[in-house]
Amino acid sequence: MGYSEFGDDLAAQVKEQADIVQVIGECVELKRAGVRYLGLCPFHGEKTPSFSVHPGQQFFYCFGCGASGDVYSFLMKYHNLDFPAALKDLARRYQIEIPEKVQSAQEQERSRRRKAMYAVNEKAATIFQDYLIHGAKAGGARRYLKQRQIPTEIQERFKIGYAPSPEVAGWNFLGGQLDPEERLIAEEVGLLVKKEQGGTYDRFRDRILFPIFDRQGRIIGFGGRIVGDGQPKYMNSPESLVFNKSGSLLGLYQQGEDIRRRQQVIMVEGNFDLVSLVVHGCPNVVAPLGTALTVQQLKLLKGYAEEYVLLFDGDAAGVKAAMRAVPLFLSEQVAGKVALLPLGHDPDTFVQEKGLAALETLLGQARPLPEFTLEQLVEEHGLTLDGKSRIIDELRPLIKAAVSPLQRSLMLSHFSETIGVPVEELGAALVSSRVPMPSAAPERRREQLQRREHLAPLTFFQKQMVTHMVLYPHSLEKLEKAGIRSCLMGSIGEILYLQLKALIENSGEVEPEELLAGLPEGGERVLVADILLNSSSDSRSFSDEETEKELAELLSWLEREELERMSEKLKQKMITCAQGGGSSELLQQLVFEKKEVDNKLHSLRPKMVG
Repeated sequence: MGYSEFGDDLAAQVKEQADIVQVIGECVELKRAGVRYLGLCPFHGEKTPSFSVHPGQQFFYCFGCGASGDVYSFLMKYHNLDFPAALKDLARRYQIEIPEKVQSAQEQERSRRRKAMYAVNEKAATIFQDYLIHGAKAGGARRYLKQRQIPTEIQERFKIGYAPSPEVAGWNFLGGQLDPEERLIAEEVGLLVKKEQGGTYDRFRDRILFPIFDRQGRIIGFGGRIVGDGQPKYMNSPESLVFNKSGSLLGLYQQGEDIRRRQQVIMVEGNFDLVSLVVHGCPNVVAPLGTALTVQQLKLLKGYAEEYVLLFDGDAAGVKAAMRAVPLFLSEQVAGKVALLPLGHDPDTFVQEKGLAALETLLGQARPLPEFTLEQLVEEHGLTLDGKSRIIDELRPLIKAAVSPLQRSLMLSHFSETIGVPVEELGAALVSSRVPMPSAAPERRREQLQRREHLAPLTFFQKQMVTHMVLYPHSLEKLEKAGIRSCLMGSIGEILYLQLKALIENSGEVEPEELLAGLPEGGERVLVADILLNSSSDSRSFSDEETEKELAELLSWLEREELERMSEKLKQKMITCAQGGGSSELLQQLVFEKKEVDNKLHSLRPKMVG
């Protein structure tokens, strides 16, 4: 985790004194549940608590998304900090002194310049924002924003400003409001441009300005859209010590919490596309800064969302931009999708004309990027012999970019089926990419994939039950008697239940790693590996009392599920009896039985998790 920069002893001392419940409790509403605390996970959207904090072992775990770790991990993930920043934050909270690293003169000067750049950018943003609000000659900019339906509160949220044209404010509007030292710094960050004959002039003129924030809320640069005539239409600050265009995202600072709550981020291409979506009720959106999406930008978003959707124009340029992004998503192992707008629309015009419901429908139809790319290639080249050859050539960088062997195998299997090329031949055609081949025969592999496509996704409690079953195989007998198989019917959990049961019948006592070792490549193995990897070693060393308490909660939930099924079944019988003219005695008996079941259900509710 990076302890070495400060020393293991110091990091351990800070962690020992930190109260993980108190730290996490500042961000998540926690309620005590036995020896642990439960709350809604801050890392994925949910309505039922699956986020568990264990003060004794000093770790957290989410049964819903698998997030886990110690107090450092939480701070780093929730606040997007690196380890040194998380350590310093905790040390400050608990008044533990951290010896300062001695900086060289060069490092001290670099640090001073960075602070000065943030300060000048902040001052410039305030000047531009104030002029937009109060400037006598800013009426055109205010009318433009009104025409684009950007209300005052959104202008304030994004700190939108206006740099006046030279005709009304001269070429030194900003520079004239800075002192000599600030002007030097403003040159470095590109707010001012040096003239050959001496002096400076403003870079941004007659432009609506969007300050660009880093994740800590510091202004690192500006993006400007011209109001009157002139080129370029959009202009960004040049690269500087604090601003790297390919490593920055407009809106991430303002919209980060909404993205995290929804576990989905929508990426659009334009500044006004972004704010228009926010205005119309779609807050989980960011925008690159006038360039193609980059790996650095995807890395910025890690920890915010599980799903990434590109919302692009439906023209040829939008299609090509989406296809170019595929290798980036594969290399970072994040789930990328694309939603293409109808021709003639951008996100701004679409949401204004069609509304939020239509936008959400469009986003719900977003296609996974690899599949989208293959569909586009088939449409472009066709499935003739020559067309297939061209498709395979263009698929090569996609397969090469997939860093996970499982991911590559699944892509090969899917691609081979779509274009009608046996998986072995497709793999041979891509041999220069060193793609590992699926171990199963094509027919068997296709059958496995089709079977898994019809498996129901695990609910929160099903995943909690499967996690307990995997980590504590000795509990399976009690879970089996309580009806775990009925609970997991039709899901990947049922397959794991049957596999674990067979292992226990053959070997007696079983360790979780034995289950993993006995599983073939596929979804079941991935799920078990994920459970073992994301459960810290501490979580596997619960006391017997804690383990039994968790098991009792799961058994109680199974009992409740069975009672709910019985209640629903009796309800349907009552409806059939009443509509079919059944006897009043039978109807009365059904009512009595349902009441008994419902009373048992009511008595169980206080025992349930959360």
